[in-house]
Amino acid sequence: MTSTNDLERLHSMLVSDGDLRKLDDARLKALSHEQLLELSMQLSRDLKEARDRLNQNPDNSSRPPSAQAPWAGLGLSDGETDTSQVSNPSEDDPAEDTEDTPASHSDANQTRQRRPAGRQRGAPGHGRKLEMVVTGEVAHRALHCARCGAALDESAPFTATTAFYVLDIEVGPAASPGLTVSHTKHLYGQTICRCGHATSTEPGRSVTEAEWRVSLTEHCLVGPMLASLIVCLALRMRLSRARIQEFLSDWLSLELSIGTINRCVHEAGRAAAPVEDQLVKELLDGGHLHADETPWKESGLALWLWVISSAQVSLYLIGYRSAEILENVLGDRYQGWLMSDGYAVYRAYRNRLRCWAHLVRKARGLAESLDGRRTQHFGQQTLDLLEELMQAVYRAREGPPALGLPEQYAKRLTEFKALCESHRDCEHKKTRELAREFLNDWEAIWIVLQYPQLPLTNNEAERALRHWVIARRISYGTRTEQGSRAFALLASVIETCRKRRISPWPYLARVIAERRKGNEAPLIPAIAV
Repeated sequence: MTSTNDLERLHSMLVSDGDLRKLDDARLKALSHEQLLELSMQLSRDLKEARDRLNQNPDNSSRPPSAQAPWAGLGLSDGETDTSQVSNPSEDDPAEDTEDTPASHSDANQTRQRRPAGRQRGAPGHGRKLEMVVTGEVAHRALHCARCGAALDESAPFTATTAFYVLDIEVGPAASPGLTVSHTKHLYGQTICRCGHATSTEPGRSVTEAEWRVSLTEHCLVGPMLASLIVCLALRMRLSRARIQEFLSDWLSLELSIGTINRCVHEAGRAAAPVEDQLVKELLDGGHLHADETPWKESGLALWLWVISSAQVSLYLIGYRSAEILENVLGDRYQGWLMSDGYAVYRAYRNRLRCWAHLVRKARGLAESLDGRRTQHFGQQTLDLLEELMQAVYRAREGPPALGLPEQYAKRLTEFKALCESHRDCEHKKTRELAREFLNDWEAIWIVLQYPQLPLTNNEAERALRHWVIARRISYGTRTEQGSRAFALLASVIETCRKRRISPWPYLARVIAERRKGNEAPLIPAIAV
């Protein structure tokens, strides 16, 4: 929406949009020296005003912090790139999706000193203040004697050696909905067998993994379902750790520290890590995939949030904008259709589809450009062709045409290809880039005419990213590599469960409970019918 201030500035411009459209080379050459001088002064004032608006940011205007680019504040300029982490398409290949490419981090950011997160060395500690009635007690007794193998029943003597408390929630049935908080005392110890041997029990624990600094153990204050609720509040409801703390205190009378809440999110991410293998396998077996990426900020790094989506799976990854991300997931194993934008790394996949919505927007931008008639003509011709062919594809889906669409529009496409060839070296940058984009991705763009049942747009992937883009704008990304990894894993579980019409929260609680015991994570169930 255009604000009142923007409209006032637009009306205050000395040279109108209509005047700019008429300013071609021939008209400028026809002006006298005095006329050119006057026009130059007007254009100079207009350009300064436009540059001032472009340079507005939260530090020098009333713009909110959310107006900043994700990589702002990292000491980067919009034109910088990290060639060590980003794949390098050919120099004459503008078809890579450069319209939203962020810069990578600079050496200055790598050496800049930051205060470490959490309690600082020497600062006073704080103990947990929790006064709650114990609602239950569970004694974890050994079931069999470790020496003779005999079954140990309830009558066998049990001596508790370890005890701890677990806070959890229980979800009521449909007939009596609601949340009930439980405060359970868990006892572990020794059970004496008739043979005299004392068999000990201890809380379950997953093995240490170098990738994760957070542990997975049953000896934990927060129970699986409460941890799942915290993940829901953090990722699905997009609440900060402080707001989650406030919610738990106000509504459930639970006093948890910010560190405990953050640990629950990271622990849930580690618990869900094995599920990623299931999602990758199902993606490789899927019919066709949609892929997209958006900038992501991780403390001092400018990264990207990727999504690869099918009808029943959404897989999220956070990393650099390079071909390595796709190679790690799809490699050379995937042979189905892959829908994407114009980023060059996707060209490694033979069965590729191009999103027409991106092309339509770029063509409309040229048709409405102030550059001149040639640019406007190319943009309008492209826009008209795409809209006409879209309608033809929609009609073909309702019933096959008497003559196939490639044959029916062969002449139009030949003429349009010649139009692109004539504009591939155009002086206008956007015109030149769009013409080359069509020529570089010619087969990927028009293959849908041969197979009208294939999708025309990448809306599936863009919708899969929308919720997390809003989360990025609120939270400004993640702070650590472990946090990024946990975020991507949990987003994958949440969105995949939602696609299968399964509530992700009971499932995630089961995953956390099993992984704390050292067991394998249960697979995400098939789509609910």
